[in-house]
Amino acid sequence: MDLDDAYANAAYIPGADAYPDKWAHAAASFREQALCEIDVPYGETPRQRFDLFHPARLAKGLVVFVHGGYWLRFDKSFWSHLAAGPLAHGWAVAMPSYDLCPDVRIAEIGDQIAAATAVVAARVPGPIRLVGHSAGGQLVARMSAPRVTASWINRLDRIIPISPVADLSPLMRTSMNADLQIDQAEALAESPVHLPAPSVPVTVWVGADERPVFLQQAQALADAWGCTQNIAPKKHHFDVIEDLASPKSKLTRAIFG
Repeated sequence: MDLDDAYANAAYIPGADAYPDKWAHAAASFREQALCEIDVPYGETPRQRFDLFHPARLAKGLVVFVHGGYWLRFDKSFWSHLAAGPLAHGWAVAMPSYDLCPDVRIAEIGDQIAAATAVVAARVPGPIRLVGHSAGGQLVARMSAPRVTASWINRLDRIIPISPVADLSPLMRTSMNADLQIDQAEALAESPVHLPAPSVPVTVWVGADERPVFLQQAQALADAWGCTQNIAPKKHHFDVIEDLASPKSKLTRAIFG
């Protein structure tokens, strides 16, 4: 199997090149009318910032959304509109950026997400639910057993990995690994499929029209953790997250049980 091709999403999505501009425009428009704080620091580097979106009333809890991009690209500014669904249910939504490979390792990015969650959790009371897409799916699943001390871990009560890269080992054989620099030790330590199943509910989400390797990755995590999996009909890797913008969507409702 050509793993570069297997993990290439854009080549198999019609109109893929238009998606980043579409996301950025929708996100910017949403920020203009949302009750939000932008670029709140949680660490020392310029990318260690989060945006925090507030519901109209006292938040019932906190949703943290972690973006994807193979730990190599994107930032929080592309996804603001995806806060709309959880906000309508009365939950605050935090969206962190993080440093990218090759400047840092994937394990370090995980530590940054734990740190970001700690800073936001100190400001927003109540339960915490983690949602992440693609590489972000790996990051939120990894948060079930953070590598650093997490003051918020007892408040974590649900995880939704969307199209997660749950096993990093295959990526060692892709050209991306020139920047990711995954070795066997990191693949073992940072792959959610090798972690104990968390004690909180987990729903693995994946699109029915995704590349076969993403369906396999989602199934592997569901099998390893014995958790619920949902295969969303007619969804591919780029549009599988769009239902987060809708309060009534099945994906949004999965966050709230």
